[in-house]
Amino acid sequence: MTRSLHVVPDPVNTPKPGRHRASAADTTAGVPSRGTVLALRSIPVVGWVFLIVGVVRPFRAKWLRVAFWIDVVLSVGVHAAQIPAARKVAAERGISGRRAAVMTMLLGATWWKTLGEAQR
Repeated sequence: MTRSLHVVPDPVNTPKPGRHRASAADTTAGVPSRGTVLALRSIPVVGWVFLIVGVVRPFRAKWLRVAFWIDVVLSVGVHAAQIPAARKVAAERGISGRRAAVMTMLLGATWWKTLGEAQR
């Protein structure tokens, strides 16, 4: 009596119907387009404009004041916290630390995480 061995499919390496795997030669997989990068970078700029408006003419509505202080934390605190990582990424691309700090304060991760993609 011989036993037959059943082949168990490998769930990790078996492609799923309707999906494809990006090959090593496909370098554009997962890379945002120039338009997407510019759209993403416009978000922090709008945040800075909101802050300037809030400083020049303080908001009366409570929800706008709350949004203002959330924006202060995100635009100032979080962007500043990203500067060390941004300087490291920028140095790998030959960009000065000063420029990396300024651009990160202005645009946050939308600048340093997409370096190279916007130049396409």
